[in-house]
Amino acid sequence: MNRREFIKGAMTMTALAWANPIILVDAASQIKWWQKKPVYQIYPKSFLDTTGKGTGDLRGVINKLDYIKSLDAGAIWLTPIYPSPMVDNGYDISDYTGINPLFGTMEDFDELIDEAKERDIKIVMDLVFNHSSDQHPWFLESKSSRDNPKADWYIWRDEKTNWRSIFGGSAWEWCEERQQYYLHTFATQQPDLNWENPEVRQALFDAANFWLDKGVGGFRIDAIVYIKKPKIFADGAPDSPDGTCAIHNMTANTDGILDFLHEFKRKVFDGHDIFTVGEANSVKPEDLRYWVGADGVFDMLFEFSHVNVMFNNGDEIWHRSKPIKLSEFKKALSDSQRATRELWYPIYFENHDKPRSVNNFFPHGSDKILAAKAMATILFTLRGTPFIYQGEEIGLANTKFDSIDDYDDISSHGAYDLARADGLSDKEAMRFVQKFSRDNARTPMQWDSSKNAGFTSGKPWLFVHSDFKSCNVELEEKNPDSVLNFYRKLSAFRNSSEILLGGEYEELYPDNEEIFIFTRTLGEKKFITAVNFTTHDVKLPAQIFDGMKKIFGNYSDEKKYFRPTEAAVYGN
Repeated sequence: MNRREFIKGAMTMTALAWANPIILVDAASQIKWWQKKPVYQIYPKSFLDTTGKGTGDLRGVINKLDYIKSLDAGAIWLTPIYPSPMVDNGYDISDYTGINPLFGTMEDFDELIDEAKERDIKIVMDLVFNHSSDQHPWFLESKSSRDNPKADWYIWRDEKTNWRSIFGGSAWEWCEERQQYYLHTFATQQPDLNWENPEVRQALFDAANFWLDKGVGGFRIDAIVYIKKPKIFADGAPDSPDGTCAIHNMTANTDGILDFLHEFKRKVFDGHDIFTVGEANSVKPEDLRYWVGADGVFDMLFEFSHVNVMFNNGDEIWHRSKPIKLSEFKKALSDSQRATRELWYPIYFENHDKPRSVNNFFPHGSDKILAAKAMATILFTLRGTPFIYQGEEIGLANTKFDSIDDYDDISSHGAYDLARADGLSDKEAMRFVQKFSRDNARTPMQWDSSKNAGFTSGKPWLFVHSDFKSCNVELEEKNPDSVLNFYRKLSAFRNSSEILLGGEYEELYPDNEEIFIFTRTLGEKKFITAVNFTTHDVKLPAQIFDGMKKIFGNYSDEKKYFRPTEAAVYGN
């Protein structure tokens, strides 16, 4: 359903009761289930350990389904739970249709599906189809010789190019058995699959259908922009002192990729009541229509423009990052909102690969609680489906480990090595690792003030954040003014508001470097969201708030100006 159909079919909204600003509407029933409610992303390894082994498990997810339901979530996205050597924490898969014993059993997964269904929650799986583990039986056979049945299931060449993998170092690895190089966009233990081979594509489609038969509610598809490789493997223009160039710039979104993806849609997605969201770094807003919607491939697309605004050319070299300009951040969001005006958009600011938003988007010295509520205000009032990453709803911030040896994240080690090779000191390189490491989002979930934040009775696989005694679910449950309860109120408000579900988006004052202001409009009804991204007072353009009343805010009172990190939603 497009925007015009939504508005045409919407029933007249009853008068707003500002004392209890939950708007119950019939129009919400006209859109799909995955558009109505947020998705809660879980990193199972860090969510809840029920065995004392130090890593989270599926039973931990089952135990917290009521908690997730309290956020009014409609789906849970699980990062990979398949068998894996865990070189890249599960994104190196050795069996696409199994459950890693680290997380439990297939019986546990079946119980999770059933228990979630009882709470009207769908389970969404993470598909990693650009590459497998080098321990996958397919690769073990492929590397054994050049004339075995799976010889061309991966990408082999006699000579390598100067491409640099996303995790650092050459994107090519020598294999003694075949006397050839194989391509790996990510770690050396993650060889790229050859999508040009129809047998490979069908094997992957069969794996996805296995999970659909289990009753999953959809898929998030990892690193999908890299599956189509260029016909000619040639050196690229060096962008690093070592003479290498980013593989992203050589292979992302290669012509012909959509042919593969439409086949994927026909053989897997079509005919199922699911949603699909692709991870598609560097897809431009003007091209989203080819990727999303009835004529595209996916229902939604994670594109990175707003979370990578500090980087250039799509290559996330941490030590070459630049300070964020608010106008650039706003433009990235607004461009995507406009590009999906007739489509749908997944709203997110955090995930398992990104630092915590309270650190990423606000200046040093910002109040972390106010910042968390400010990001929530934007998350729930933009147009699209909000994605909440575990811990985001309690305002978790970045960690700060002292040594590179304390970091588990493979990309952090690659980024550190590249920074040192570029001449940065150990201290300078560590500063960028602390700022951007994926481990910032992977520290164990903080449930209470007990040892290890209630995550495990054993030794946690990754250090617990040092602030767990002051920032945890148990404390925030008891505090009506907590970040957690702010999320719950905003989620319920958004899920029952026809304006937020179907209204138009318009940004105001796009060149302003201090405040983000946008409207959501449906007929004559309008909301205005305003957020101060500075650590000082900012005067608001008063005329735009004429006839408007404050509904939500991260300050309890109201001034004629916006205080540091203040956020508010107004309605007429």
